Amino acid sequence: MKELEKTKRISIASVLFILIVLIGLLTYKRPPHMYAINSKTTLENITTDNFLISLEDIENKEYVLIDTRNEFEFQKGHLNNAVNIYAPEILNEENTSIFNKFQEENKTMVLYSTNPNEIVAPFMVLYQLGFKNLKMAAINNSYNQNKLITENIDVEKSEADINAFINESIKKAAKQSKPKPIVKAPPKKVIPIKKKKKMPVEGGC
Repeated sequence: MKELEKTKRISIASVLFILIVLIGLLTYKRPPHMYAINSKTTLENITTDNFLISLEDIENKEYVLIDTRNEFEFQKGHLNNAVNIYAPEILNEENTSIFNKFQEENKTMVLYSTNPNEIVAPFMVLYQLGFKNLKMAAINNSYNQNKLITENIDVEKSEADINAFINESIKKAAKQSKPKPIVKAPPKKVIPIKKKKKMPVEGGC
């Protein structure tokens, strides 16, 4: 009887475990965004390929201008036919569908903002998600009497060896993670000090 009860308990536990696994699989939701390219490859490609374009090169039928500034700045003044997608909101569902649509249409998305520094982060996020039809506009936007002034800006291209930099960083991280060996200090030498003998007190009258 005891063995039969044990068998029943094991079988009930097994069924419950299988049910929990099935419920988990059915309710599991895949993250909406998965990186297709890792950071190392992205950095290598960015430094080797030329993703920057000038103001003169923007006039292209195959290009779609993406203004990553906020809506207030966009309404204040923007480039002709630009689409406003605020940088912190590039990963929401509506904007993701817009990027997918442009990619399906083989359109090259040209990101721009107040200056090139502000579009590096959204560019890298989109590139790592697999959007390879991307460019960055090397332009500077400013206002004069509420009128938008757009000018070319010279961006220095890094000539550093990115592979060497990444490998060196990996080595440093590996060294830091290793525990440092405990070095015992050598024992101190104790030098005995000889006590001076007291001279006897001379007596006399």
